[in-house]
Amino acid sequence: MATTAESRGERGATTQGRGATSNGERGATVIELALLMPVILAVVLLIVQVALWFHGRQVAEAAAREGARVARAAPFDSGDWEGLASTKATDIVRAIGPQLLSGAKATTSEKEPDERFVTVTGSAVQVIPLLPDLTFTITATAGGPVECFRPDNGGEDCE
Repeated sequence: MATTAESRGERGATTQGRGATSNGERGATVIELALLMPVILAVVLLIVQVALWFHGRQVAEAAAREGARVARAAPFDSGDWEGLASTKATDIVRAIGPQLLSGAKATTSEKEPDERFVTVTGSAVQVIPLLPDLTFTITATAGGPVECFRPDNGGEDCE
């Protein structure tokens, strides 16, 4: 009966099966993993950063819409619509996601005499706060015509 090194259980025996390795490839999997892991981690963090940016953008758009709704519903000759709209927009940011949109600021503008807009600007949360130069600024604007009564006698001015 012929005995082989494998059947005797000797060390260093090579097989042609699943666990076949040569001495020159020992530890290659660990090195490959060490080289790929930073790339995989960077891709995962980038996906999380994009998700946070997207969610922050949704918060900014919701706040701008609510501020614009208040601005458009204010009386045409109201002088305080800017303050009311800005306050409403910043309140929405604080209620929905104060940490998602840092440094949020609401500004108002008026285009033509009967259109009002609210713009919300802020910075998205950073996944890696060690990179201060890498900021994601979010800006959302909403608005439209002022809601007012226009007489049916052909006049175009709001009353």
